[in-house]
Amino acid sequence: MESLFNYGFPGCTMFSIPQSSKSEFLDKARQAREERRGQKDKEKSAILIQALVRRFLCRCRLQKQIRSLILFIAHLLVTYGLKSSGSSKVWGVITVRQLSGQWLCMCPTRKEVDDYFQASETGTSKRNALSIFKITRKLLFVYRLEDKMRFEKLCRAILASMEVENEPKVWYVSLALSKDLTIPWLKQIKDVLWTCCQLLKNLKPDILQDNKLVTLYLSMLVTFTDTLTWRIVRGKGEALRPALTRICENIMGHLNQKGFYSMLQILLTNGLARSKPSLSKGTLTAVFSLSLRPVIAAHFSDNLLRSFLLHIMSVPAVVSHLSVLTPECMASIQTHDLLRKFILFLSREEQCLDICVCLEGSHTLCLLGNLIHLGFLTEKVLEEEANHFVKDLTDMLSYCQRYVSQKKSNLTHWHPVLGWFSQTVDYGLNESMPLVTKQLQYLWGVSVIRTLFSDVLSKKLESLDPTPPPPQPSTSQNNLPVKNLFKRAFQKSASVRNILKPVGGKRVDSAEVQKVCSICVLYQTALSTLTQIRLQILTGLTHLDDLLPKLWAFICELGPQGGLKLFMECLNNDTEESKQLLAMLMLFCDCSRHLITILDDIEVYEEQTSFKTEELVTISSFLNTFVFKMVWDGILENAKGEKLELFHSVHGWLMVLYERDCRRRFSPDDHWLRKDLKPSLLFQELEKGKKRAQLLLQYIPHVIPHKNRVLLFRNIVTKEKEGLGLIETSSASPHVTHITIRRSRMLEDGYDQLRRLPANSIKGVIRVKFVNDLGVDEAGIDQDGVFKEFLEEIIKKVFNPALNLFKTTSGNERLYPSPTSYIHENHLQLFEFVGKMLGKAIYEGIVVDVPFASFFLSQVLGHHHSTFYSSSVTN
Repeated sequence: MESLFNYGFPGCTMFSIPQSSKSEFLDKARQAREERRGQKDKEKSAILIQALVRRFLCRCRLQKQIRSLILFIAHLLVTYGLKSSGSSKVWGVITVRQLSGQWLCMCPTRKEVDDYFQASETGTSKRNALSIFKITRKLLFVYRLEDKMRFEKLCRAILASMEVENEPKVWYVSLALSKDLTIPWLKQIKDVLWTCCQLLKNLKPDILQDNKLVTLYLSMLVTFTDTLTWRIVRGKGEALRPALTRICENIMGHLNQKGFYSMLQILLTNGLARSKPSLSKGTLTAVFSLSLRPVIAAHFSDNLLRSFLLHIMSVPAVVSHLSVLTPECMASIQTHDLLRKFILFLSREEQCLDICVCLEGSHTLCLLGNLIHLGFLTEKVLEEEANHFVKDLTDMLSYCQRYVSQKKSNLTHWHPVLGWFSQTVDYGLNESMPLVTKQLQYLWGVSVIRTLFSDVLSKKLESLDPTPPPPQPSTSQNNLPVKNLFKRAFQKSASVRNILKPVGGKRVDSAEVQKVCSICVLYQTALSTLTQIRLQILTGLTHLDDLLPKLWAFICELGPQGGLKLFMECLNNDTEESKQLLAMLMLFCDCSRHLITILDDIEVYEEQTSFKTEELVTISSFLNTFVFKMVWDGILENAKGEKLELFHSVHGWLMVLYERDCRRRFSPDDHWLRKDLKPSLLFQELEKGKKRAQLLLQYIPHVIPHKNRVLLFRNIVTKEKEGLGLIETSSASPHVTHITIRRSRMLEDGYDQLRRLPANSIKGVIRVKFVNDLGVDEAGIDQDGVFKEFLEEIIKKVFNPALNLFKTTSGNERLYPSPTSYIHENHLQLFEFVGKMLGKAIYEGIVVDVPFASFFLSQVLGHHHSTFYSSSVTN
C-alpha cells in the first residue's frame, strides 16, 4: 500500500508533509513574528518621538506667552510709575507685588539702552567693561529685528572698549578673567557674535551702507576669535594667552556648530559671484582669516577640512580673487600646505563622494576650478601629489558626468559649462562662470600639462641628420606668406626624427604606464563632462607640438608587441586596466583629429607639423585595422545598442585622415583596402542580412575596392527593381510614368510633374516628351536617352548660380546651398526636388558633373563633427 501511495511522489506518504516544507513553514512563521514585533517597536518609537516633540513645542509656546506677559506688565509698571511695595492691584491672577522687584530688574526696556548710548556719546557717563556687559545683557534680552541700530551701537561700543590704552577695567574682554562673570560673559559674547553672523547673511556688500556694516560685524568676529589684538595679553599679561586662546577656540567651536561656515559662504558668494567683486581687500582678508582660524585651531581635522571645502573652496573663483586682491592670504595657504591637505582628504573615495553629493553640479565645478588654480600656483605640490591630484579631479568630474545630458528635456537645466544638466543649476553663479572657466583652463595649460605629462614629454625622440628638402619651383603661390586665423604657434623641428612605429616592450602594469593612463582618463573625462568648452580643452592639449608624437611613441611601446594586439585584447576585457588603456587611445585620437582638422595642407605636407607623413601612414593603418576589427567582431556597441565612445573617437580620427588623403595623397596605393576581406564573402553576408556587413559599408566602405562597391550597389538596385516589378519581363511590363516638358520651361514643368510622385514611381520608368517653343511635340522615342538628356539639363539649371539656389566657393568654384535661397518662395521644396533628381541619376547609373564643396559633402555624408565639438560651435 505504501508503494501505491508513494507512486509519483518519492520521499513522502499520502498524509505526511515533507521535512523541508515544514522547516520552511517554521522559518516563515518566525520571520513574520519578528516583522510584527519590529513594526510594533517602530510604532512605539514614533509615538514616543511625537510626544517629546509636542512637549517641547508646548513648552516653547508657554515660555513665549509668559515672556510676552512679563514684558507687557513690566512696561506698565515703568510707564505708570507703579511701585512694588505700593499697589496690590491685580491683572488677572498676577499681582503687581509679585511681579515688581525681581522681574522689574530682569526686564529692561529699550529706553534704558538708548539712554546708555546717549550718555556715552555726550560724555556724561564713563564706560567700563561691567556697564557694557550689563547693557549688552539687557539689549540681548529684548532684541528683535527692529533693534539693528541699537545692536550696531553696541558693537561699536565693545570694539571701542578694546582699543583703549592702559585701562584694563574698560576692556570688555577683561570680564573673562572675573571669577563670577567668566561663564556669563562667555555666553554673552557667543550670543553677540552669532547675532553678527545672522546679520551678515542678509547684507549686500555692493550696497555702501551694508558694506560698512559688513566691516563692523567682521571686526567683531575677527577681534573675539583670536587674542592677537587683545591688549590684555601684552607685557605681563602674556601668561594669560593660553587660557584666553582656549576661550577663543571655545567661541569658534560654538559658532561652527551654529553654522559659521554657511554664513561665510553666503557672504563670499554675495561679494564674489559676479564679474567684478564687491568685497574690498580688507573685507576679503578678514573673511578668509576667519574661515581659516577654526581649521588651524583644530589642527586640520577632517571635519573642519570638510567644512572648509564645502563652504569656502566652493565659492566661485575664490582663489582667483585671493591671488589678485590679497596675496598674503595665498602665502598663508602655501605656508599651511593647504593644497596637499585638500588633495589627501579628497583622495579617500567616500569623502570625495560626500563632498560632491553635498555640493551638486555647479558648486562642484567651482571647487574643481579652485583646486586646479591652486595646483597651478603651487607647482611643487602638484608634482609631488600628481597621482592623488589626478584621481581627485577625475572622481569629481565623473560625478558631474553622471548628470550631463546630450539633449534638452523636462528634467534638465542649461549650464554654461556642462551643457544640459539634470541636477539643479544655481543660476546666480552664471555671472561668475567666465572666471570659473578661466580657472579650469589651467588644467590644459602648458604649465600643468608639462607637469602631469612629464614622463611622456621627457622621452627623447631619436633624430637623424636633417636632409635638405628638394628645391621648390618659384611660383606666386609659394611666395605668399603662410598665415591664417587658425594657424597655431607650432614651429617645425630642425631635426628629422625616426618614424614612430609599434615596437612594444613596456609593461602595461608598470607605475609609469598606470600614471600616464590615469592622466589620460582625467582629460578624457573632462572632454565628455565639460561639453561647452570641449574645443578649448582640445586646443590646449594640442598646443605643445611634441605632446602628441611623444604620446604616440609611448603607445607604440606598450605591451609585448605594441600597438594593435594590445588594444584589441583590451576591447574584450572589462577590467579597469583595459578601460584606462583605451582612454589613452581615445584621448590620442580626439586630440590628433582636432589637430589635423585645423592644420592646412602646407602644415601637414610641407612643414609636417607634429606628425610626419610616414607616421600618418602608420597611424592610419593602425586605425583602419582597429576599426575594421571592432565592426567585424561586433564590439562597437554596448549592451544598450549604443555606439561606444571609443568607436566614435577612433572612427572619427580615421575618417579625417582618409578625407585628407582623398584630397591630397600621402599614403601608398591600396593602403586603405583590407586584403583579408573577400568581396564575395561580404556579398554573401549582405544577402543574408548580417549586421556586421551592413555596418562595414556604413562606416568604412573604403576597405572595399571601388569597383566592387559599384557592382554591389548596381546589384542591390537591380534586386530592388525586381522586387518592385520595375523590370520588364516576358509576362509583365513595368508601370511607366509619362511627362511632357516644354523646352522653354524645363525646370518648372519637371518640378510640377515629378515632385509629387511617390518614391516607387520615381524609381520606375519615366518617359519624357519634349515640346518645342511652338507647342509642337518633338519627334523621337524615349528609350532612356531623352530622359537622360532631361535629367542632365535639369541638374545644369538648378545648380546654375544665377538661379541663386546654389552658390560657388571662390577659387575652385565648388557648389554649396545659397544662404539667400529663401528668395524663392518654395526653396525648401526645390532642394527636395534636386535631391530626388540626383538620387534618380545615381539609381539609374547616370554620371552627372556636380562639384560640391567639401564642407557641404561632409554634412550630406554625415561626417560633420557635432559629437566632436561643443553644441555651441556646431550650432
